[in-house]
Amino acid sequence: MKKIIFPGLVAGTILFTLCYGSLYMAVQFFPGIFIEYSNPLFNSDGSRDLLFYLHAFIISLALSWFWERFKSLFHGHFLLRGLEFGFVYAVVALLPVMWITFSALDITILMIFSWFAYGLMQAIIAGIVFAKINP
Repeated sequence: MKKIIFPGLVAGTILFTLCYGSLYMAVQFFPGIFIEYSNPLFNSDGSRDLLFYLHAFIISLALSWFWERFKSLFHGHFLLRGLEFGFVYAVVALLPVMWITFSALDITILMIFSWFAYGLMQAIIAGIVFAKINP
């Protein structure tokens, strides 16, 4: 359990910092993408905001378990292992979720692509952290 919790919390802290920092920068440099979030679909009363902010830790703990279970399948330098881990996660989990999200909700392909890229980036960073901490 220690091999899952500690790396998951480390990756969660890194993802929380990097993802929210990069999200802030993306809003500044690509405001056109974020205009789509004025859609009523994304308006919340604020009661679930904490869940949104905790997502970096939830995904990191889940990916840490996945890493512990399948790390023997990834070979090479820790950067390469982290990159491959991120791509496997993106193909196995993100692609199907983005497909169903795009088909079920009235959102643009650009929004789906940005979510896919965001999730891929998170998984690669987490994979690199796991490959370094828990080889």
